[in-house]
Amino acid sequence: MVRAEREVPGDLPPGYHELRPLAGGPSRRLIVAPPACPLPADLWTWGWAVQLYAARSSRSWGIGDLADLRHLAGWAAGLGAGVLMINPLSASTPVTPQEPSPYCPSSRRFLSLLYLRVEEVPGAAEAPLELEELARAGRRLDEDRRIDRDAVFRLKLDALERLWRRFGGHPDFDAFRAERGRALAEWAAFCALAERHGRRWREWPAGYRRPGTPAVARFAEDHAGRIAFHAWIQWLLDRQLAEAGRSLRIVHDLPIGVDPDGADAWAWQDLLASGVSIGAPPDRYTTAGQDWGFPPFVPHRLAAAGYEPVAETLRAVLRHAGGLRIDHVMGLFRLFWIPRGMAPAAGAYVRYPADDLLAVVALESHRAGAVIVGEDLGTVEAGVRERLAAERILSCRVLWFEHAPPERYPELAMAAVTTHDLPTVRGLWTGADLRDQSAAGLQPNTQGWEAVRKRLGTMTGLPEDAPVEAVIEGTYRLLARAPSRLVVATLEDALAVEERPNMPGTATDRRPNWSRALPVPIEALERHPLAGAVAAALGGRRRPP
Repeated sequence: MVRAEREVPGDLPPGYHELRPLAGGPSRRLIVAPPACPLPADLWTWGWAVQLYAARSSRSWGIGDLADLRHLAGWAAGLGAGVLMINPLSASTPVTPQEPSPYCPSSRRFLSLLYLRVEEVPGAAEAPLELEELARAGRRLDEDRRIDRDAVFRLKLDALERLWRRFGGHPDFDAFRAERGRALAEWAAFCALAERHGRRWREWPAGYRRPGTPAVARFAEDHAGRIAFHAWIQWLLDRQLAEAGRSLRIVHDLPIGVDPDGADAWAWQDLLASGVSIGAPPDRYTTAGQDWGFPPFVPHRLAAAGYEPVAETLRAVLRHAGGLRIDHVMGLFRLFWIPRGMAPAAGAYVRYPADDLLAVVALESHRAGAVIVGEDLGTVEAGVRERLAAERILSCRVLWFEHAPPERYPELAMAAVTTHDLPTVRGLWTGADLRDQSAAGLQPNTQGWEAVRKRLGTMTGLPEDAPVEAVIEGTYRLLARAPSRLVVATLEDALAVEERPNMPGTATDRRPNWSRALPVPIEALERHPLAGAVAAALGGRRRPP
C-alpha cells in the first residue's frame, strides 16, 4: 500500500491499482501501462494464416484440432516460418446447432471443445475400445469436405463424458479452476444452464437470466458435477493449446463482438447497449454495409467497470499466444452502431475512450510478451493508423486493397495477399469468386475486382492466360518484397483453393461459410509443391537495412 496526497507517485509499477480516498468513499481503479505494446527489434519473419477448423489431418474427427495445430506449427517452423496466424478458437454455447462462425462466439474468454484432440485427453489411452467406434465415426466425417460441426460436437461430447467418468481428479485441474476463478465458474454454470434451458438466456426462467442470483447459486450447487465437467473441458483445451504453441509464435485472433445470446453477453449484460448492434457502413466492396449483430459496450459503463471486461478478455486470449490480431481495431476508437431493425446505412459512429483502451492492450500484451496486430481494413478515420503505429501495433496491408507495390508497405505492418473475407488468388484470377458472389445473391463490384485482377497481372508481369499456380507463386514472390515485420500466406492459396472461407453478407443456407475444409489433409499439404514454392518465396526475402 502506498500513501499519497495530491499526486500519485510516478514510480508505480505497471498494473491495475486501487485508489482509496483517505477520507473514505468509493475506490477507483488506476491503470498504469507501458508506453506501447511490445515489439521485439528482431521480429521480422513470415508465416501461414490458418483456418484451423479447415486444416484436418488423417486423425481428425471431421475438423482441424489442437493436435493438428501443433503438427502445422512444427512443419512451419521446419520451413523457417516464425508465426502461425489462426482463426478465433473462442467457445460456442455447448448445444446444437453449433455456430459456424469463429467470429460470433458465446465467449471470447474460453475455447471451443470442437478443437480438442480426444485421443490426447488424460485417460483416453486406457480406454481405446470405448472410444474406437466414436473415432471411426469422427474420421468418416473427413470424407465430406463440408464440416459438420453438429456431428463433431455430438461425437466429442460423448467421448468427453465417457472420459470424465474415468477422471479421478488432478492437482493441476484444481489449480486451473482456482486461477480462472469467477469467470470459469460463470462460464461452466452458463453451459450447464444452456444444456437444460436452451441457448437463449433471455428465455430462461427469470432467476437464471443473470449470474450471481440466488437461483444460479442453487443451480450451481445442485449441478456441481456438470459444472466441474465443463471446467474440466477448458482445462484440457488449455493444456493442448499450450503444447501447440511451443514450436513458434502463434498469433491468435480476437473477434470484435460476442453472440448476444451467449455467455459473455449474459455475464456483462449491464454493460452492453440494448436495441442496437455494431457493423460497418456501406463501402465500395460491400455496397449495402454490414450488420454483425453484436451488442456494443456502452462506453461510460465500461469505464465505470474499470475496463475489466476488456482486460479479462485480452488476458484470456493471450494465455498461450505469441501475438494477437485484434479484429476491427478501429473499434478501440469508435464503433458503428445500427438501431435494431434498420439498415446499416441508418447507423452512426459512437466514440470510445481510445487512450484508456490502448493502455489496457499495452499492459496485457506486455504481461504476455505478445505482438499486437490491428486489423485496420475498411473505413479508417484520419489519425488512427498513426496512433496505432505510435503504440507499436502492427497495421494490416492486404495486396488486394493496396495500389502501391509491396516495396512501399510500412515496416510496422503484417502484409498479406488476402484475408478470410476476400477472394483467394485462384478465385480472383479465374473469376470464380465473382460467380460465387452472384450465386450467393450478392451484387458484386465486378468492375472493382476486375481492376484488382488487372493490377495483379501488371505487378507480377504475368499474361492474362497465365496458369493459376504460376500466378499464386508470382503473387507471393511479389509480396515477399514488403519490408513489413510480418508477412503471411494463406493455406488456401498454398493449395490453389478457389473458394474464400467466408462471404460477408451471405447466410449459411446460401453458402457454407466457415465450413469448407482444405481439399487435402495437412500431411499432403506438407508435400504439396505449390505450398513449398510459396514457402520458398516468403522464406527467401531479405530484410531491408
